[in-house]
Amino acid sequence: MDEKLISKAVIRRLPRYYRYLGELLDDGVERISSGELSKRMKVTASQIRQDLNNFGGFGQQGYGYNVRYLYNEIGKILGLNRTHDMIIIGAGNLGQALANYRSFDSSGFKTVALFDVNPDIKGKKIRGIEIHMIDELPEFIKDNHVEIAALTLPKSEAVHVAEILVENGVRAIWNFAHTDLNLLLPEDVVVENVHLSESLMRLSYNLTTKEIENSEKDDK
Repeated sequence: MDEKLISKAVIRRLPRYYRYLGELLDDGVERISSGELSKRMKVTASQIRQDLNNFGGFGQQGYGYNVRYLYNEIGKILGLNRTHDMIIIGAGNLGQALANYRSFDSSGFKTVALFDVNPDIKGKKIRGIEIHMIDELPEFIKDNHVEIAALTLPKSEAVHVAEILVENGVRAIWNFAHTDLNLLLPEDVVVENVHLSESLMRLSYNLTTKEIENSEKDDK
């Protein structure tokens, strides 16, 4: 399978499949049809079949999908069948919230350290994870197998810190800073930019659209 042929839209949906299948397992569901899954996910059954066919299909006509098998296979596709050591740069409110999020551990993302510039919090632990100073970053990466770095920094600092990470071998950055780092870093560095304000704006748009639709219904 050539992963380059898989569209970004399909890849964006895979985590949703994984989450819903996990919920089905928690509910004791052993198998499910694309039609039943579509009702839960608000995605057409045809879309589900097309998405999964990119990776081999996994279903049987007249039987549907084995939930545990499909859950495990999508987990493998997403790289969740192994542990990814992660560090968080920026131990403010957002950085500490990420460190406290226990579900990362169950998905294979292990936060091994936090970094900050504030000497007042040096050595403090968040859920047992120690806060280090930013000047310790290169040595820590050298001594530990760090795969992913989450950046919860101001835009003005993000680029410089990202360059330090790349120079020391980190090849995956989860970026919460208000800048698109993938435009500024080498092509072999994987960047996932998370713009919280854009998500809130989409929510505002959908809310406004709903209000207009309801107003037009009331006028009829």
